[in-house]
Amino acid sequence: MAVALIHAEERRDIGPIIERIDVKVIPVRIEASAAELQKLAAFAFNAHGAFRVDSGASQTIRFSVAATNTVRVSIESGNPARTIFSQDATGSSLRNALFRAADAAVVRLANIPGFFSGRLTFVSQRTGASEVYTSDLFFGEMLQMTSDRSQSLMPRWSPDGRKIVYTGYFQSGFPDIYIIDTATLQRDVFVSVKGTNTGARFSPDGSRVAMILSGEGNPEVYVGNAGGRGIRRLTRTERNIEATPSWSADGSRLVVASDALATGKPQLYLLGLGGGALQRVPTNISGYCAEPDWNHANPDLIAFTVATGGQFQIAIYSIAKREAKIMTRGPGDGIEPCWTSDGRHLLYTARTAQSQRVMLLDTETGRTTVMSPPNLGKACQANFVLR
Repeated sequence: MAVALIHAEERRDIGPIIERIDVKVIPVRIEASAAELQKLAAFAFNAHGAFRVDSGASQTIRFSVAATNTVRVSIESGNPARTIFSQDATGSSLRNALFRAADAAVVRLANIPGFFSGRLTFVSQRTGASEVYTSDLFFGEMLQMTSDRSQSLMPRWSPDGRKIVYTGYFQSGFPDIYIIDTATLQRDVFVSVKGTNTGARFSPDGSRVAMILSGEGNPEVYVGNAGGRGIRRLTRTERNIEATPSWSADGSRLVVASDALATGKPQLYLLGLGGGALQRVPTNISGYCAEPDWNHANPDLIAFTVATGGQFQIAIYSIAKREAKIMTRGPGDGIEPCWTSDGRHLLYTARTAQSQRVMLLDTETGRTTVMSPPNLGKACQANFVLR
């Protein structure tokens, strides 16, 4: 059992949380030609953190259906109102087109990348077993990827959104790594060797996969190609346990959790693709730091899970500043952080004894929003890709 994946339970319920921080927030009015479009757009902009939906705002973002699966977004400003921006966005569906149009509005108004049109892969127990699903960021257009009726863990996208790797106990009853073609739903064994096979992550260019294998006796970091071949071992820590590797933006390094300090609790370490000694990340924030996710839009930042005050919460480490700060405060646990493509937001799992829900955190304002609906049962381990 990987020590970096063990978390304590907490029995209080959790709801949306807002921490007020002095950063620029843009008030906008949302108007749409259809009630459903208006509801979706308002929820999206309220969840972002850089915007505040306000019926009295001087700027209006207007959405209308322009053609099949095409939404026109226009931005009006001033009194009298004048149009300062207009663009058509076409998507795979009308819902997807709306999110693409909203992304264009984010770029125009805030000069930052949009991420509303991204997709998630996650694990849910809505059928009674932990299965892999995909959906849009707001848990619409959901598709079930597996019907294993066994435990599935840690689904991760390929960078192009065409494949998902995950850990499953499907055929052997032991943790093996599987790969799914999201277009055909064909599922194949990626790696199955004696022992534990887990933690698979595609490199940023999609050509390689990092993973944790224990076939040689100890959970160690390995890297292979995108077809599950050419696998080579990077670490030789012998008695220590490594877990949850995450790639740097340039694909030259990994950050992993390891109990290399022999305390029985994990810390974060950097590792080059040539192998060699682990280099500790000096978070200096807790005796338990695990589940790292390296920000590809802002490579200075690594998000991770930290033990604090008898709970687990989400923290961020700045490589340049050599400083870490806790981003969530509960109630309940915050675990399994994952950056979105804009480098500003994090998805994470908020967990109590009664529920597991996927949350969106704006790291600049501290605003958190519940994203997963109650009918998913326990939904967790969300991973993001922009498509």
